[in-house]
Amino acid sequence: MRIVFIGAGRLAYSLAPALREAGHDIMQVYSRTLASAQSLATMVEAQPINDIRDVKGGADVYLFAVTDSSLPLLAQQLGTSLGQYEHQDACVFLHTAGSIDMSVFHTCTAHYGVIYPMQTFSKERRVYLSEVPFFIEGNDDHAVRVSQTIAESVTGKVYALSSQARKHLHLAAVFACNFANHCYQLSAEILANYQIPFSVMLPLIDETAAKVHKLSPAQAQTGPAIRYDQGVMQAHLQMLGESPFQARIYELMSQSIHHSHENSLQND
Repeated sequence: MRIVFIGAGRLAYSLAPALREAGHDIMQVYSRTLASAQSLATMVEAQPINDIRDVKGGADVYLFAVTDSSLPLLAQQLGTSLGQYEHQDACVFLHTAGSIDMSVFHTCTAHYGVIYPMQTFSKERRVYLSEVPFFIEGNDDHAVRVSQTIAESVTGKVYALSSQARKHLHLAAVFACNFANHCYQLSAEILANYQIPFSVMLPLIDETAAKVHKLSPAQAQTGPAIRYDQGVMQAHLQMLGESPFQARIYELMSQSIHHSHENSLQND
């Protein structure tokens, strides 16, 4: 398929090369800054542009990999710009956001949908997508077929999911990924006070992640909060006396762990 990327951020740095390697033609890469567009366009042999009015007609897919806040305006601008071209009736607008309804496109084009790869992305580290789950949606059969074709060209894990369900999936991912990573940061800050390298935590982090491949998160839970060891917990809170945010997080997380454990016992 002929694809134009709208956005050259972290997700695009993994998705665009994967689509190129799968045989798709990446025609153009748009970004607000030409340097960002050029960097990604070079990787996928595309034309870099930094003016949305320079996006060409004739693509099969216009794939938006941009921030949630910029998506509505860019979609409207592109829909207006492409209106000058003939033969645009079959093109599909797709976005990659976890928390935005596909209806963001409903006044922009006839066919639209979502292709959401649920993974964490960084420009510094390319993610290979063959094992990443993709969640797709379309406003009609044509949009569904196109989104499914694109997703299946890079991964074997493709699932149809409504916008409402995808928003809850995204919420769950924030807990599992973003919040967990922030806990790593808090851990690193505590260690740095005593010149202990964060690398000592990596075997623990790896085993914690590995366990939930075999056990449920509830079964894998350990630590003082699950048994509500108040002596240990109070000692930890005293150590955090000069870090009220960290202390509050520790209290809330400990309470949540203990309540979850108590509820699981009652349901057994």
